[in-house]
Amino acid sequence: MTEKMTEKTETIDPKDSIENIESATVRFAGDSGDGMQLAGTQFTNTTALLGNDLSTLPDYPAEIRAPAGSLPGVSGFQICFSSEDVKTPGDEPDAMVIMNPAALKVNINDLQAGGILIVNENAFKTLNLQKAGYETSPLEDGSLSKYRLIKIPITQLTLNALEEFELTKQIKERSKNFTALGIIFWLYDRPLEPTMKWVNEKFGKVPEVAKANITALKTGYNFASTTRIFSSHYSIKKAKMKSGKYRNITGNEATALGFVTATSLAEIPLVYASYPITPASDILHELAKHKTFGVKTIQAEDEIAAICAAIGASYTGSLGITGTSGPGLALKSEAANLALITELPLVITNVQRGGPSTGLPTKTEQSDLLQAMFGRNGDSPLPILAAATPADCFYMAFEAVRIAIEIMAPVIFLSDGYLGSGAEPFSIPNIKDLPKMKIKYHTNGKTFEPYKRDKKTFSRPWATPGTFGLEHRLGGLEKSDGSGDVSYDPANHQLMTDYRRKKVESLANSIPEIEVAGNKSGKLLVLGWGSTFGAISSAVEKEQKNGSDVSSAHLRYLNPFPKNLGKVLSSFENILIPELNMGQLSILINAKFHLKVIQLNKVQGKPFLIHEISEKIRLTLEGK
Repeated sequence: MTEKMTEKTETIDPKDSIENIESATVRFAGDSGDGMQLAGTQFTNTTALLGNDLSTLPDYPAEIRAPAGSLPGVSGFQICFSSEDVKTPGDEPDAMVIMNPAALKVNINDLQAGGILIVNENAFKTLNLQKAGYETSPLEDGSLSKYRLIKIPITQLTLNALEEFELTKQIKERSKNFTALGIIFWLYDRPLEPTMKWVNEKFGKVPEVAKANITALKTGYNFASTTRIFSSHYSIKKAKMKSGKYRNITGNEATALGFVTATSLAEIPLVYASYPITPASDILHELAKHKTFGVKTIQAEDEIAAICAAIGASYTGSLGITGTSGPGLALKSEAANLALITELPLVITNVQRGGPSTGLPTKTEQSDLLQAMFGRNGDSPLPILAAATPADCFYMAFEAVRIAIEIMAPVIFLSDGYLGSGAEPFSIPNIKDLPKMKIKYHTNGKTFEPYKRDKKTFSRPWATPGTFGLEHRLGGLEKSDGSGDVSYDPANHQLMTDYRRKKVESLANSIPEIEVAGNKSGKLLVLGWGSTFGAISSAVEKEQKNGSDVSSAHLRYLNPFPKNLGKVLSSFENILIPELNMGQLSILINAKFHLKVIQLNKVQGKPFLIHEISEKIRLTLEGK
């Protein structure tokens, strides 16, 4: 902490013991009204400004208005931050901030033995204990003896600090998340100034509320500093990162910026149409901010209207994009096939969540891969891409736009709740380093045929309606090769089906080959896709350091597969595929390459932990 920051926050005594550590994992948890997401986000933003690498995992309650103090109403936010490379939000938290008994019941089993457990003891009243299913108070019965239990009257501290403020008791109590945040800021040697600046900007129109939140923040910080409730506090140095300009970014923000960047470089208007659905809605919110870049956003009345509006936009020469989650993708399937048979560029974003049906609306899963691959009538192959990290959502969203325009077809881009809501540092790319794109609308009416093919990509020409001499008709009935007239000819249907398949297969020549991390051949390859990247790569690196013969590879292109995938898989004795589903990539790999793979499947609404994959690697190498 700089001298300037120390002076401003009036806190750290030189006698305080500061312990330098490499990394830490912290979780905030409380009722959905306790402001844990805000506290976690502010801690994250400050940590990013200090130059630590980080990864976050917000955990929202599925119930919109769960009863206060109930188990379904618990909200959590976890962050892992380090002076080294971070790929996951961490396995076991080193410290937890617990605001009520329900949050303790839901989260306590994840805290490592000896971990710091900070609890708001004011919330552990009889009624709240009963709501959480406790017969006796865990703060008094010894059941938390394996943790470093720190009982703090956070609510009362907040009310005492704000006693002179002309605010209602209810509004004062809302500031208790800032008191808790101040405690954690002191514990991990974080400055208060970034959050104070944010509070003043956020609540500038209600200065009394802004002042109250800042007072609560300082109260928590100074309480931790002066009471000596902690034997020491911790400092984590800046991470060694490549030079460049960084910003903290969530996967949904990165997705939106990837779309804006791609369409801006292609000099084509972007029309994003979607129906609000968790966890994809933030893409719509972010894109709505970028009207100056030619972005038009439509909040449609339902999922079907959204994709049809996007198709209409593409028909008129814009790029239509729609976003949803698994249930919405099911509703969009018929219109997706309309885009396929009319051969219009379209990007369909699916931020996956737990299913089936409404399933687990706020929890993460990877269960829509087979739906993306086969969830339409007829032979209807589409390109499928998947991001590996929150920041990678930018590049794969960009790539989805490139491919949709290149082959004139709808493209499915898969993210998930973990990636979409999670955050990490994003190195802002140089525009010069991004792929070049230029739209070439067909303008010569004398040579125009709606379904005349490009010999390399098998794409048809793109002509905007209203252009003289380029009048044409599109629709869902099969088209005649070249002319685009309605055709029921059997041979023509076979030919057009083959063309649509070749459009997707031809992409294997323009997408990058899959890379192997570690030995290029050996006993075990751990193959992943999507958001399993962080846990897989961390587990494999750990086992490699222990001398294990294990490598990893990660798929970002799922249809078509990279053209060297078969060669890579055949170079290893065993293939392990961890997935947040019951084995969907395993099915595709077995069908394509006739390989019997080893599965590691998890459908708990949570991402993989590093140790879960490490254990499976060890058991596999031991022949178990």
